[in-house]
Amino acid sequence: MPARHGLIDRYRPYLSLPPDCPQVTLLEGDTPLIPMPSLAQELGAAQVWAKVEGLNPTGSFKDRGMTVAVSEAAARGARIAICASTGNTAASAAAYAARAGMRCLVLVPEGKVALGKLAGALAYGGQVLQLKGSFDQALDLVRKICQRHPIALLNSLNPFRLEGQKTLAFELCEQLGGAPDWVALPVGNAGNITAIWMGFRQFNQRHGGGLPHLLGVQAAGAAPLVLGHPVSQPETVATAIRIGRPARGPQALEAAAQSGGRIVAVSDEAIMAGQRRLAAEGLWVEPASAAPYAGLHQEVTAGRLRLAGQRVVIVCTGHGLKDPGSVLQAVPPARSLPASLEALEEVIHRS
Repeated sequence: MPARHGLIDRYRPYLSLPPDCPQVTLLEGDTPLIPMPSLAQELGAAQVWAKVEGLNPTGSFKDRGMTVAVSEAAARGARIAICASTGNTAASAAAYAARAGMRCLVLVPEGKVALGKLAGALAYGGQVLQLKGSFDQALDLVRKICQRHPIALLNSLNPFRLEGQKTLAFELCEQLGGAPDWVALPVGNAGNITAIWMGFRQFNQRHGGGLPHLLGVQAAGAAPLVLGHPVSQPETVATAIRIGRPARGPQALEAAAQSGGRIVAVSDEAIMAGQRRLAAEGLWVEPASAAPYAGLHQEVTAGRLRLAGQRVVIVCTGHGLKDPGSVLQAVPPARSLPASLEALEEVIHRS
């Protein structure tokens, strides 16, 4: 079996890291790109794939950025790390900080984080602090505390987070033999769309192969980049993108525009329908990861996007186990059945 390598070992020539920077890794990256022929037929595209980032070590794409950010912090001798989070960053930061032997503090908006993500941060030994406020307030606090104390900031304001997250673009180009025509992905704090565009441009400069259009998708209740102004009280079932003031908002808008793409908003109903549609193909993702499919479907149905002959990638940023409550609240409870063959046969005949 060939040896696996972490992202820093695989892509060090592409990364702006000190040459002697150690690698703090959980062997992240190298996630599968799954063909979705039924979705291609629905969307009128030549081919559609799902890039399943939920199969990273802590269950989300955040591990790509965290391996680089924590490695750089460790090289500087940092002993304490901190982040604000809607959930996925919390789990990833806690895991990689633990790997590096660092203490990790995590600020989350109280009552607004999916249970699977909160449990992950706690399991990895993170010190979780529930803030009586929004994610945006939490991010403001961690930014200020890092200005006062020698603490490593692990949010996407840290440029090394983007250095890691851009590797998704490298992998896509390698897996497809070049860039796809469209890449659809959820947009919350906007670091990922910014990083992915950086990655595609860097890969194209070195190897050619063209550049994709980017379709960023926000939830309608948390869509500051679509509305054109911050949202003071963002609300959406897609907790991972429940952010009203994206830290990388200007860069995300620039990335979408430069790519010839755009950022759109979809309803919670469309997001949950997208989650069910992906699950019907055997892919269970958290609600935010269903937003890209919902956005593609919305734009194609409205006639604003034509994908005939196009190769499309849907970036599924987090596993469904990150937010099991979203499914449990949306479907009837499991049926209770007597322990008898007759009862089971009755169910089969009625189905």
